[in-house]
Amino acid sequence: MRAFLILEDGTVFEGTAIGADKEIISEIVFNTSMAGYPEVLTDPSYAGQAVCMTYPLIGNYGVCREDMESEKIWLDGFIVHELSGIPSNFRSELSIQEFLAEQGIPGIAGIDTRALTKRLRDKGTMNGMITADEGFDIEGVKEKLKKYRTGDVVSRVSCREPYSVEPADIDKNGLKIAVLDFGEKKNITRSLVKRGCSVIVYPAWSKAEAVIASKPDGIMLSNGPGDPKECKEIISEIKKLYDTDIPIFAICLGHQLMALATGADTYKLKYGHRGGNHPVKDLINGKVYITSQNHGYAVDADSLDARIAAPAFVNVNDGTNEGLNYSGKNIFTVQFHPEACPGPEDSGYLFDRFIENIRGGKSNA
Repeated sequence: MRAFLILEDGTVFEGTAIGADKEIISEIVFNTSMAGYPEVLTDPSYAGQAVCMTYPLIGNYGVCREDMESEKIWLDGFIVHELSGIPSNFRSELSIQEFLAEQGIPGIAGIDTRALTKRLRDKGTMNGMITADEGFDIEGVKEKLKKYRTGDVVSRVSCREPYSVEPADIDKNGLKIAVLDFGEKKNITRSLVKRGCSVIVYPAWSKAEAVIASKPDGIMLSNGPGDPKECKEIISEIKKLYDTDIPIFAICLGHQLMALATGADTYKLKYGHRGGNHPVKDLINGKVYITSQNHGYAVDADSLDARIAAPAFVNVNDGTNEGLNYSGKNIFTVQFHPEACPGPEDSGYLFDRFIENIRGGKSNA
């Protein structure tokens, strides 16, 4: 069946419908990863967006549910150049086509994804529609696209109730970590549990008092979707957590929310950073790490109060801020994904640093 991707500027791409028979309007973004599409599909940070994969062939190793980063697909639509119909992998449980249809997610294949990516890079991220309606009214569609907003996507993707995850071998001296779920990728919790931590995951809207009352050894602020400035109530609660002496580690949206809670500003990037090949420089040791990233907003380094926080990492490609160390606090935050999935594991050591910071703080108490 023919399908169309219509952009906010009136550009139309024609291809073949894949997945669910459904029309959607969403923010169109691109991801440069060559693999890891099951993790991309199930990353809650893509809520409110349709993702174009820049690698030309997608789906060749199928989908293994064990690789999912959440319980379902969160993105609105999937855009590929060529979709493999016959996956070849001993772990594969179903094809991408079957996975999209099962989850009610539409997509489009057979379009020039290179041309689409170049347009988004030149003009910036745009809203778009995926439709199989051959009689669409271009002016009417453009009007609808201009009005689309992702809205409050954090409340959509967060867990509903607190829950616990324990390591297989519970150490009496193990650490208890509270994770605030703004759209958490499951590998964040897995990365902590693998290091012997007991984890309690809290909904995004949890009150700081409830988190503090559980007496965690450390707090993790997770990744998540959308504009950080939309999370006004969450920002107020994070400020209360900042005012404690509890060690905190924040990733992606959590990094942005901590910056906003302490008086800094954020802004929208032209087309964002999404993929598993982004070089980031550690400003302390001078090393460069290849990182996994998925974000459309960044912290404005010029808005930082030097008495509160200092830049710790910088993006080698465009110079944007990639992390902060907080003065006088046992707090550090990063814009990229040290838990990867998909992506390189260069920066996984940051979880070890978090554990060391907690243990160091306890020994000094």
